[in-house]
Amino acid sequence: MFSLIQSASVYGVDGKNISVEVDISSGIPQVNIVGLPDPAVRESVERVRAALKNSGFVFPMDRITVNLAPADLRKEGTSFDLAIAAGILTASGQIQAVPFQHTLLIGELSLSGHVRPVSGVLAMIEQAKLSGFKRVLLPIDNVKEAAWISDMELFALSHLNELNAKDNKQLNWNHIYVGLEGNTAARLNRATSASTQQYNEIGDYGDVIGQHQAKRAMLIAAAGKHNILLNGPPGTGKTMMIRRLPGILPLLNEQEALEVTKIYSVAGKLTESSHGLITTPPFRAPHHTISAGGLIGGGSIPKPGEVTLAHRGVLFLDELPEFPRQVLEVMRQPLEDRIVTISRSKAVFQFPASIMLAASFNPCPCGYYGHEYGDKRCTCSASIISRYRSKISGPLLDRIDLQLEVPRPISFDNGKAGPTLSSAQMRETVLAARAYKHARLAEMGSESGGELSGAALRRSVNLRPDALQLLENAFEVLGISMRAYDRMLKLARTIADIDANERVEAEHVTEAIQYRRLDSKLV
Repeated sequence: MFSLIQSASVYGVDGKNISVEVDISSGIPQVNIVGLPDPAVRESVERVRAALKNSGFVFPMDRITVNLAPADLRKEGTSFDLAIAAGILTASGQIQAVPFQHTLLIGELSLSGHVRPVSGVLAMIEQAKLSGFKRVLLPIDNVKEAAWISDMELFALSHLNELNAKDNKQLNWNHIYVGLEGNTAARLNRATSASTQQYNEIGDYGDVIGQHQAKRAMLIAAAGKHNILLNGPPGTGKTMMIRRLPGILPLLNEQEALEVTKIYSVAGKLTESSHGLITTPPFRAPHHTISAGGLIGGGSIPKPGEVTLAHRGVLFLDELPEFPRQVLEVMRQPLEDRIVTISRSKAVFQFPASIMLAASFNPCPCGYYGHEYGDKRCTCSASIISRYRSKISGPLLDRIDLQLEVPRPISFDNGKAGPTLSSAQMRETVLAARAYKHARLAEMGSESGGELSGAALRRSVNLRPDALQLLENAFEVLGISMRAYDRMLKLARTIADIDANERVEAEHVTEAIQYRRLDSKLV
């Protein structure tokens, strides 16, 4: 007896349809799972056996062969448990196969028969919809996540015994709904309202004493999605300011929110309290002991790394030279292409990586080189300082648009210099600058100047002749690369957008040039 059930798995950050074929024949009782299963899939035999027995079904004492097709793709995870159980039940005649036609089955089984949630449901159902499926049978704990994919009929399952037939005709399925209540705009507004409350937990730039130039740099970075690097002695507020950066970024739109939520679903990082899309820009701050695979992703079937988890948000690398150089060098391609490409013998995986890199570091290991004050004196030798700074390579520094020194405040003004900008005020400026840029670039098919290059970039910048001459002089005097030259153009254009200026003036170029002062000091 033969049965065919449709299930799914995750490859990279995308779903993949998997056919679960079950054949039951006479012979020595045993179960063989073929189709390149990993240990978690092979162990599903024991989970399914106990779940069927404890749900009132009979596990056939025959030869059972389970094939996961396509057979040349490696399968991993526990999302096939429910499909394998349904395949055995239909092949053995204990339930009818008709209700499972054109239906996707996803779920992990406990030994008691309860259906447990799995990771990556959003990606799997998105792919199922593209493949023509209309119905999904899935764990009840995954329903709120799955319902963000519209036009899919969802059936929630909490226990395997709910597959028992009534009068051998109708299955006792818990029919939930088609999509979430309300239209897309209403659903997104609810998610946005919940996410807006998180801004209060990030911290306010109004709490930062002084450091007006650094806050100005943060504003420019947020407005143009530029990478930023802060250098200064300990205790000057570098980490404090970067950790407040998400508070001045706009909330994600629906498409961006779906992308980010799908990534976190695949990575298994959606919390139990998540009731909707992630609309707040992600902020990731890995420790400097992280491996290259942990940063960009890895594994036999690669999983997202910190770079991808920071997609549409901020990746913060604190104490940059403390990271191993070989780990930092893997950042080159993601910063340039906004995609992480990982190759394996049988497949190539691509992960989205449109991030803002924010980094900070001390001028030397002890932290006080060039910033001595009071009894604070640098104790590092020239060779130690050179070795410390050499971990930040020229090609990596080339990809960082704003490079800023953050000195120790010379006095504690306690507000005497006047009111400081709050995060809410800075966010309003960022929103206005992005709206201005979007309107200006709408005809060019790009929403961010950071995504333009070559002739398209130069057409969008619209430099005045004196500003162009100033930029060319800086190119010759500073000895910067062509990549750094283009990034200066983008930075000057962002500064002009903040001023709502159609053309880039010399003053905008001058400000952009001053943010490249670390190039000659570190390389």
